[in-house]
Amino acid sequence: MDLEKHPAAPAPVAAAPAGLRASDADRDRIAEILSHAVAEGRLTAEEHSERLDSLYALKTVGELDVLVSDLPAGAAAAAPAVPPTALPAATVSGPVETVVAVCSSSARKGRWRPGARTRAVSVLGDITIDLTEAVFEQQVTEINVTSVLGNVEVLVPENVTLRGYGGGVLGNFEVRGEGVESDPQAPVVIVRGFALLGNIEARPKPGSRLVDLAHKLRKRLDG
Repeated sequence: MDLEKHPAAPAPVAAAPAGLRASDADRDRIAEILSHAVAEGRLTAEEHSERLDSLYALKTVGELDVLVSDLPAGAAAAAPAVPPTALPAATVSGPVETVVAVCSSSARKGRWRPGARTRAVSVLGDITIDLTEAVFEQQVTEINVTSVLGNVEVLVPENVTLRGYGGGVLGNFEVRGEGVESDPQAPVVIVRGFALLGNIEARPKPGSRLVDLAHKLRKRLDG
């Protein structure tokens, strides 16, 4: 985005009841306000990232409105439902697992427990992060990817909410499945990435669902 240009802030939208469960459209509205704010210099890149982290963990419209209560479009849309001091810090916290491939290949797949944050670095290498049989111990899982002349693939179950933020220079950053209807109780996977002459791709794996995996495990235990 050209930071020299200052796009008009989105028009205020009639506020939904603060206690109403937030929808994907509500989250997209807040994400748009945050994007305009960082372009206008009202938020730093770090503040923008922290608020996006919170965006997909909060449950109600009122909680989402707190994220933009100090921004023009957010203040015009609705008054905050809870005090700004209640605004959580980055919701994705904890130790960071690192996956590195330098002129080699590396993979995380099968029955494994991904942490809240995973960092993947590929330099002339291939990395596969397969979450289709993973055991999620948190609602939001964030994967930060850097690819330099390498390839990184992230696979998720079909009913997981997948979000992507990134880009590339002479490279490819692609997140498929955004906007597809998903299970509201399923985890959220956020992929952030930068590709330099490399490729980063995140997508749902057809035929793979968390609920299906649960049924299979029950059958094994019963048998």
